[in-house]
Amino acid sequence: MKFAASPQLPRALVVEDDPSWQQILVEILTDEGLEVDLADSLATTAACIGFQPYRLAVIDLSLGREDHRNQDGLRVLETIRRQDPACTALLLTGYATVELAVQVLTVYGALTCLRKETFRRSEFRRIVRETLTGARAGLASIQPSAAETVLATKPDGALDDDSLLADDSRRLALLVEDDAGWRSVLAELLSERNLEIHTSRSYGEALGMLRHHVYALAVVDLTLASSVAPFDNTDGLRLLESTDRAGIPAIVVSGSAWPADVDKAFERRAIVGYLEKRAFDRQAFLRLVDRALVAVMHFGPLGDLTDREREVLELLGQGLSNREIAETLVISENTVKRHLKAIFAKLEVNNRAAAVARLLG
Repeated sequence: MKFAASPQLPRALVVEDDPSWQQILVEILTDEGLEVDLADSLATTAACIGFQPYRLAVIDLSLGREDHRNQDGLRVLETIRRQDPACTALLLTGYATVELAVQVLTVYGALTCLRKETFRRSEFRRIVRETLTGARAGLASIQPSAAETVLATKPDGALDDDSLLADDSRRLALLVEDDAGWRSVLAELLSERNLEIHTSRSYGEALGMLRHHVYALAVVDLTLASSVAPFDNTDGLRLLESTDRAGIPAIVVSGSAWPADVDKAFERRAIVGYLEKRAFDRQAFLRLVDRALVAVMHFGPLGDLTDREREVLELLGQGLSNREIAETLVISENTVKRHLKAIFAKLEVNNRAAAVARLLG
């Protein structure tokens, strides 16, 4: 255990029993202007926490070198939350699961859950800097790499409800969440339903995505980072107006449990469900995702389009010609023309510009 001498600098606590990780974390935190104390067990951590307050704590989940099932890090989080509530805690582990991450965020009050196998110094530095300046962290810490991968498009034709959930190709989902830990948890769950995930942290960023892509599902937090009112805004409710106009089924996952917020959310006809973060349940969320994927065919002005027609319309909205659409989707130009004819009929328009206008809501 090491206590630095300077009382002027903000202090950080590293709870880690691996010397290599101790060295990495202390180096980064020191470079960011923090005085760093080290602890390698639950007992030494208790002595540190009782000695002085901390601005930041980085805690390994397992503090038993010979026992990978050890989860003393959770007890450390509990102690920090009780004795030093102003300290921002980050969990660092090589054994992260969705269930563990949800527990760390909701029960133990950690800012986020970081995986050692995907640890990047630059991103960790960003979290530290944002913590020290009071900003919200911006790292999607345990989001699977596949979440951002663009996969092959579906074949022509609509899917029925059963095949919709079992199809091997991926549909687009928009995840709008400014909390790094929650963004990671929800992205991992969405990936279980074979969805390609686009993530956003703000109203403006999400609105731009809605203008350029056709989504099968939106998952939205009500309170998003805002330069005007970072701690008091309802940007998520404004965003739900756009998803509703576009006919995109939406799930709200929010820290707000105010009845007025819930009522306003459910004023949107395309809302599939509302989950509170403090009572978050993995299976309940996945059931809502399944319901949304079935409901997507029945909402809004785009609800009658097949998946391939929605893809053609999306590419049309990006300004592509018939030839470029055909090349992108690996189909013939005649097939593109046939899809456009069907799209115009279903949207009750007679030209490309009007169809794109319906897409943009």
